[in-house]
This record gives sequence, C-alpha cells and structure tokens, in this order.
Amino acid sequence: MPGNSQRKGAIRKSGKGPTAGSGGRVKRGLEGKGPTPKAKDRPYHKAHKDAKRAERQAPARPRKRSSSDVEWIAGRNSVVEALREGVPVTAVHVAEGAERDGRLREAFRLAAEKGIGLLEVPRGELDRITSGAVHQGLVAKIPAYEYAHPDDLLDAAAADGEPPLVVVLDQITDPRNLGAVVRSAAGFGAHGVVIPERRAASMTAAAWKTSAGAAARIPVAQTVNLVRQLKAYQDAGCMVVGLAADGDVTLPELVAPDGLAEGPLVIVVGAEGGGLSRLVAETCDQLVSIPMANSLESLNAGVAASVTLYAVAQARA
Repeated sequence: MPGNSQRKGAIRKSGKGPTAGSGGRVKRGLEGKGPTPKAKDRPYHKAHKDAKRAERQAPARPRKRSSSDVEWIAGRNSVVEALREGVPVTAVHVAEGAERDGRLREAFRLAAEKGIGLLEVPRGELDRITSGAVHQGLVAKIPAYEYAHPDDLLDAAAADGEPPLVVVLDQITDPRNLGAVVRSAAGFGAHGVVIPERRAASMTAAAWKTSAGAAARIPVAQTVNLVRQLKAYQDAGCMVVGLAADGDVTLPELVAPDGLAEGPLVIVVGAEGGGLSRLVAETCDQLVSIPMANSLESLNAGVAASVTLYAVAQARA
C-alpha cells in the first residue's frame, strides 16, 4: 500500500535530499558547457585535421641550435685572456693547492669583478674535464654556443634599415680563423656569419677567444647545406660573391661607386690554399679577387675577409 516501505519489492531511500527527476540530483548535468569550440579545435572535425596536416607539411625553421657540449678553456694565460676579452665565462675552476702567482691572482680579480663563480676542485677533476690538457691548475667554463638561423641575419638587416651584409665560410676548419672572421664582421658592420653544420670549424673556446668577445655581439648561424642556403639568399635579392684568386672581378671593381657593394651582399670566403669548393664557386654570382703586389697566391681566410669587409664598409660609408 502507498507509503509502506516494508512491503515486498520496496526500495528504502536514505537521506532527505531531492530525488531524481526533481532537478536537484542531476543539476550539474543540466548546467551549460560553455560556447561551442571552433571547428579547428574539435579533434574529429575536417578543419582540425586540415590544420594539423598543414603543420606537418610546413618547413621547420629552428630559431637556434646549440653546440652539443660546454667548452673548457685550459691554462692560466688562456683563462686570463678570455676573461679580459669578454668571453662569456660562467665558472672558473682552480686546482686545490695551486700556486698563487700573478696570473692566478688576476684571474681571481677579473672573475670577482664580473660576478663569476670560483670553485676549488681536486687537480684530478681538472684533468678529467679537460681530457688531460695542460691546464696549469686553472680552467674556465663557457656555455654551449646558441647558433642563429641564417634567415635571422636578413631580419637583423631589415630591422636596422640597412642592405644585408653577410659573411659565409666554406671549408674553414680552423676555429681561430672563424674567430678572426667573426671579429672582423662585427667590426665592419656585417649582420652575421654563416658556417656549415658539418666538416667545418664551430664556435669552440678557441674561436670565442680569437673573436675577442665579438661573438657575443654578432650572430653566427649554421646551415645544413651551404649551396642551398646561398641560393636562398639569392632568392631573397642578395648578390653572392666568392673570394677567389682567379676571380673575374677585382675587389676595387666590386666596391666602385654605385657598385654591387652598396646593395644586399653575401661574401663567401674559402679555405686558404683550397679556396672555394666547386659547387659553392659555381653558385656564386661573381668571383672576386684581391689584387696582390707580388706573387703571393692567397691570403689567410681571416685576413681576406677583413680586407674585403673593410673595402665594402668604406664603399657603403
């Protein structure tokens, strides 16, 4: 009978809350769920699938790439020079019980002035991290170099309202040559330096030191394929010239008034002796020679780049 919860089949309801159907128990289910997502945000919608497909097909443009490991500068003179020249040292390690001579005291002073941490470690630890190099009880740590993307150099020129001036290195394997070119590029107003990712010198501690800190003021970019990057610069409106002893155009002709030097320019520098590789030379719009007073065949890559960049800077001025 009605109201008799003791009868067979009856369900006893606990509590005094509202029962199903009253709107209380299922209130949350009746609440709104917000605006309908856009089509591209719905996983099963065609617009969402099309957007994902476009992302996969778009060419990747990594903004920066880091060298694989940290670098160690070993030796008292080398560490002092690195600290003087503004190399971005992050830590200085000194061997326990190392003799305090003038160079060590200067390294301590420079590190303190720049807020760089000093750490005293066992001599065996210095042997390990420098792979047995002659460190004289003192090493400095510099971080992995952050490479720019080659297109960033054109962006930097556009931001400055200037015609691009880019230096590209081909087959340069000596990091000291790389550092010298970076230093000259920074000094004569270039917007950056491009190097191959493989089989070429990279921004090691030796390159940092030779650049005299200029690598902190001008971007260095890496490219997987040098010829392809040169063609990309040509497509962007740059004139690509390569330095070669047998060039058809001389440097004075290149920098003549109203000449090529005043427009967007990419200068390609090859290795001393070997010069430019065949494919790179064939890709250049012009091969430019530096007139010599005697029978000297070629200049060091760093010197050749410096002479050319100075001449271009004078022409643009």
